[in-house]
Amino acid sequence: MEVSLNEIRHHPSIKAYIKQADANLAAMGYTEHGKRHLNLVSSIAHNVLERLCYPERSAELAAIAGYLHDIGNCIGRMHHGASSAMLIEPILRELGMPPEEVALILSAVGNHEEEVGDPVNEIAAALILADKTDVHRTRVRNPDKPTFDIHDRVNYAVIKSFLDVDEKQHLITLKITIEPEITSIMEYFEIFLDRMLMCRRAAEYLDCQFKLRINEAHLL
Repeated sequence: MEVSLNEIRHHPSIKAYIKQADANLAAMGYTEHGKRHLNLVSSIAHNVLERLCYPERSAELAAIAGYLHDIGNCIGRMHHGASSAMLIEPILRELGMPPEEVALILSAVGNHEEEVGDPVNEIAAALILADKTDVHRTRVRNPDKPTFDIHDRVNYAVIKSFLDVDEKQHLITLKITIEPEITSIMEYFEIFLDRMLMCRRAAEYLDCQFKLRINEAHLL
């Protein structure tokens, strides 16, 4: 049975886990990890595989993984990828998803953290690229600019972010526009270098190069 992203979005347990996960991270002072982030990551992960001519079902599984990857934060931040995988496994079985597809999603979700993850399959690679490139002003919760930490400051400085997939040149480029008076490019690398290196590994798994362009300057 082919479980759809729409079914996932409307499952009551999934909705409750997402709500609590984002509430937990808000209490800890993290940037937004709610429906905005999850829907965007889901859409980008789907787009990555679709543009690279993977089967439509693979793109749909990437979209599902993108929507579910952070729900483990309702348990705790540490190793939330593994927590997410453990939470979603019984739900996917309940919905009738074939074991082979469940396994792909679990491996992707469990491998999306830069500290412990790797692009172990195309679903994981697409999820990593989608998740680690979501940097934007709209993720900042803190309304008090003078109290911004470095994560708030860097995210707030980004007014445009787009992951471009060029299937003909086998090139995946993160294009970012930063307001330099708010943060420097050096600060971006200070907190996101590990993420960008993980994106490079994910792109390589998909037989692509990963490039980073900030304010029209090529930096990776």
